[in-house]
Amino acid sequence: MQLGLFNMPLHPPGRLHADTYDEDLELMAYADELGYAEAWIGEHFTTEWENMPAPELFIARALGATKNLVMGTGVSLLAFHDPVMVAHRMAMLDHLARGRFFFGIGSGGVPTDSELFALDRQSGQQRNLMREAAELIVSMWTTDDPDHFHYRGEHFDVKLPAARPEMGLAYHMRPYQKPHPPIAVAGSSPSSQTLEVAGELGWWPMSTFFLHASNLPLHWQAYEKGAQTAGRSVSRETWRIAREVYVADTTEQAVADVIQGPPANTFTEYFLPLLGQGLRGLDGIRTSPDVPDSALTPEYMLENFWIVGDPDHCARQLRQLHEDTGGFGTLLILCHDWGEQRSKGLRSLRLLAEEVLPQLDDLVLD
Repeated sequence: MQLGLFNMPLHPPGRLHADTYDEDLELMAYADELGYAEAWIGEHFTTEWENMPAPELFIARALGATKNLVMGTGVSLLAFHDPVMVAHRMAMLDHLARGRFFFGIGSGGVPTDSELFALDRQSGQQRNLMREAAELIVSMWTTDDPDHFHYRGEHFDVKLPAARPEMGLAYHMRPYQKPHPPIAVAGSSPSSQTLEVAGELGWWPMSTFFLHASNLPLHWQAYEKGAQTAGRSVSRETWRIAREVYVADTTEQAVADVIQGPPANTFTEYFLPLLGQGLRGLDGIRTSPDVPDSALTPEYMLENFWIVGDPDHCARQLRQLHEDTGGFGTLLILCHDWGEQRSKGLRSLRLLAEEVLPQLDDLVLD
C-alpha cells in the first residue's frame, strides 16, 4: 500500500487565497520528504471551500517544491473546458513534470459550476462531454497521422492543421510519457457508471471518501465489469481509495482533535449541506438505508467511517479496510486546513507514514 494526498483543497471561506496556496505548497513539500507517493489536486469554480479553479497551475509550481511526489489533477472537469486546449496544457505539464504527472478527469458535480457554464447536469450531458473530450484528447496525443487527423463526435469536431515544415508549423505538443500520462477517474456513487466506463477505457479507478467501506466493493465490481466488456485485464494496484485519516499519539487525543477540529467542522459546515442538496446525495455514507439524515453527525462518521486513533488503532482499521475491499494500491488522505493548529495535521501525516504504514508491509493484493 502506498500513501498519497487528496487535496481538494479544503479551506474555510474568507481566507486569503494566496495564503492557502502557500500552505498547500508547503504541505506538498512536507509529504514529499515523508515519502508520500502522490498528490491529487482538485478543481472547482464556485465552491468557496475548494478554492482552486486551475490545479495545473498549482501543480506546475509544486513540481519545483518537490523531488519525487507525483502530482495529479484530481480532477480536471473536462465538461467545462475546450479539449484541444486541455490536450496542449496537460502535455506541456507532463514535460515540465518529466513524467511526474497523472491526469485525473471528471464531469463535475457542483450545481453552481454547471450553472456557470450553462450545462444541464441532470441530463447526463456533462458525463457525455467528459467521455468525448477524453477520447478526443487521447486521440490527439496518440495519432500516427496528425496531418490527416479529423475527430468527429457528438459535441466536438476537430481537425488538426496539416504541417507546413517550410514555415516550422505543425501539431507537435505530445506528452512526455508514452503514449500518455495515466488517466484516472473518480467515482462517488455506490454503484458507479463512471468507473464502469473507466474499466472499459483502461483508466485508473479512484473512489472518493464519500463512500462507506461496505460500498467500495461495488466500485471494483463496476470497474471489472467495464474492463471485461473491452477485454482488458485489471490490477488492484491502480485503485486509489480516498479516506479521512487522522493519527495522534493516543486515540483519545485523536478523537478530541477531530471532533473539535477541521474534520468535524468541514463535515458539518460544508459536506452535509452540499450533499444534502443532492450533489452526490447522502446515501453513500449511510451504513444502511434506514439511517436518517439527523443521525449523520461527526460522531456517526467517527464511529462508522473515519479512521482516527493512535498508530496501532489506525493500522488495524486500515488492515480491515484492505480486507473489506479485497485490496487497493494507494490510500489517499483527505487534506484539511488546520489553521493555527497546523502542526497537528502535519504530525498526523508523519505518524501515518512512519508508524502506521510499516505495520501494513505484509499486505498483498489478490
